[in-house]
Amino acid sequence: MAKYVALLRGINVGGNNKIEMAKLKSGFESLGHTNVVTYINSGNVIFDTKKKATEKITKEIEELILETFKISIPVIIRDQKNILAVCKTVPSNWVNDKDYKTNVIFLWEKYANQDTLKLLDTNPKVDSLLYVDNAIIWHLKKSDYGQSKIDKIIGTEIYKNATIRNVNTVQKLNILLNF
Repeated sequence: MAKYVALLRGINVGGNNKIEMAKLKSGFESLGHTNVVTYINSGNVIFDTKKKATEKITKEIEELILETFKISIPVIIRDQKNILAVCKTVPSNWVNDKDYKTNVIFLWEKYANQDTLKLLDTNPKVDSLLYVDNAIIWHLKKSDYGQSKIDKIIGTEIYKNATIRNVNTVQKLNILLNF
């Protein structure tokens, strides 16, 4: 039995791509997954499965969402080990609070490599970036947000091949994956 988190891209944002979490949970169970838990309304689903092929699991979930909710939503699957590695890499002072913003950008396979860092338009004076296991961690001081180039990622090819979570969500997912 393996434990995973499915990260759904762009659901329940600004009233778009609405997905009811209870219905999503039932859908995961109908695929044979067990111990299914959803976390917040932004599309984080923790589950156990006997299935090993993550590409096949991903395809089944995407088809389930299309069939059930009539919307096409890309999904990234990550295991316990990956989420733990991301959490261990985040420096202790890289937080998401009233003063700082720290996001984790989970990358689809095409961009899941360290070279992707070079493709991002950043301001080295205010934007701090780390790459770890198919993800980029992006940190900045909120008072420097106007100088940051973090918003420049929106609409780029990288943005279309990723899903983003704040570091607090990722740390909570790590806890839920190890519960």
